[in-house]
Amino acid sequence: MEKIVLIGAGSQNFGLGIIGDIFKSKVLEGSIIFLHDIDKTTLANTKIIANNYKEKLGVNFEIKASTSRKEALKDATFCVISIEVGKRFDLWDQDWKIPLQYGIRQVYGENGGPGGLFHSLRQIPPILEICADINSICPDATIFNFSNPMQRICHAVTTKFPNLKFIGMCHEIASMERQLPSLMETDFSNIEYRAGGLNHFSILIEVNYKNTGKDGYPIINQNFETYYSDLVNSHDGGESKPGAERGVFRELFYRYKYLPITTDSHLGEYLQWAYSIADHDAILEFYDNYKEKCLSFYSDKSSYDHFFDLNNEDTHERIIPIIEGILNNTGYEEPAVNIPNNGFIKQLPSDLVVEVPAKVDKNGVHGIKLENYPQEFGALLNLQSGVIQMTTEAVLKKSKHFAYLALLADPVVSDATQAERLLNNMKETQSKFLSYLK
Repeated sequence: MEKIVLIGAGSQNFGLGIIGDIFKSKVLEGSIIFLHDIDKTTLANTKIIANNYKEKLGVNFEIKASTSRKEALKDATFCVISIEVGKRFDLWDQDWKIPLQYGIRQVYGENGGPGGLFHSLRQIPPILEICADINSICPDATIFNFSNPMQRICHAVTTKFPNLKFIGMCHEIASMERQLPSLMETDFSNIEYRAGGLNHFSILIEVNYKNTGKDGYPIINQNFETYYSDLVNSHDGGESKPGAERGVFRELFYRYKYLPITTDSHLGEYLQWAYSIADHDAILEFYDNYKEKCLSFYSDKSSYDHFFDLNNEDTHERIIPIIEGILNNTGYEEPAVNIPNNGFIKQLPSDLVVEVPAKVDKNGVHGIKLENYPQEFGALLNLQSGVIQMTTEAVLKKSKHFAYLALLADPVVSDATQAERLLNNMKETQSKFLSYLK
């Protein structure tokens, strides 16, 4: 019997989505699902909803909940982390908009750029505390992290706790399942592919038809413009549509000849030239819709009812197939995990956490080396190396100076004086979370 601990179970859609995935698993039948959150109100709400669906569906799981992390972690075999510090959207607005006032042209402000730094400086300390408890109470547990900023969180954790089985997970890779069948004019079941890079900054490295073994890139190149013509860039004179966000996406594809995994809102966070061509109207529209959906999540039962459709075998997230792969020693290939680089992408330092495919068996998750990774795209990824490393140093050393160095290492930052003024402002504005920086 497994004990799966969901840390941050009161989060808007994370808790119920993962619980719904677990309910679909025959392998995990009879397991304990232990819900943990520091917010007792949202935690209680999640437990009530989960138990209601458990009874309705007649599934065999035990659901427990506690605001005590130490109680939750005792005898855990799998831990899933998805937390957000403070009032998410209020702080995100600050991360995104305040740097703009200092002339720093950043996009989105969640994972990369100065916004990504301040987000990281808030998120990493409590996640390190969680991992310290795991290291003490259940060190053999496999840990899945869904919290952003993924690159910087994973680097800090694997630097501080190199022996933990810590895996970063992101659903961006699912975009391939939505896009490749149309681009390649075949069923997804007939496509094999590998992608990799850094989280939210990844490209399709190779793609083939299973039935013929032929390279899929020629037809992707042929169909690219037609397929994406529906997603109109506002700066091209058209009306922006939800989900467009293709200014940076198109530029990367045309210049580097590889299909990006995600869209402008994330890609643009890492590139100094992205602001000038990003599809800002579409990004703002997506953000506003996403914010409204998250803030109204519990007010509409239909927003989470689909998580518990046992007739739909698709999972909300990818951790259940991985857990089943470990327990059943399947050896299957998972398309994207975030783990320390061990020569998987040769252009990047070994300590960085890269997003690569992996084999899953009884011994865990084993990254796959991406042979012939394009040197030119590796050069773009490497611009983030110092940013990530300095962020970790800032947190571990509780150092404002290293936070400043993280800003200076960031390609999006072009003015040292303004960067210092920004840091002072944010440290004061978010003093509740950043006062530890001395």
